[in-house]
Amino acid sequence: VFTAQASLGGKEFTFSLADALKRGPVVLYFYPAAFTPGCTIEAHDFAEATDRFKALGATVIGVSHDSIETLNKFSVSECQSKFAVAADSDMSITKSYHAALAPLVSFANRTSYVIDPGGAIIYAFTDMSPDQHVENTMNAVAKWRSAQGTNP
Repeated sequence: VFTAQASLGGKEFTFSLADALKRGPVVLYFYPAAFTPGCTIEAHDFAEATDRFKALGATVIGVSHDSIETLNKFSVSECQSKFAVAADSDMSITKSYHAALAPLVSFANRTSYVIDPGGAIIYAFTDMSPDQHVENTMNAVAKWRSAQGTNP
């Protein structure tokens, strides 16, 4: 569980994983760097899917080593003000989730997790290609939601 300085639509706030989990599952995704080609594609894909994640009761949060100033811009332009991105400049969150990119441990690997409201990681996916992250995490959230037998 972590808190981090984050940006949504260019507005800074403190993101709390514990608070987000009170509302439902969390899709936590790590990406190497804002404004790089793969990360831009992934941000666009998550932005397009945010309403579907919300319909399932899930919160999306992206995490990278970028500064909050960079993320203020990225959250508007590439995330389309749809979901928050958190700054992990010291890589402590990334390392705690074993998502550092070896051997470049100052960058995150492209890794996506689905965390259930109890804090358990119920799905993990690592692939430098951004293509399957949204679909795979969406399927994991839908499967979890179905297993709960309740609607959000």
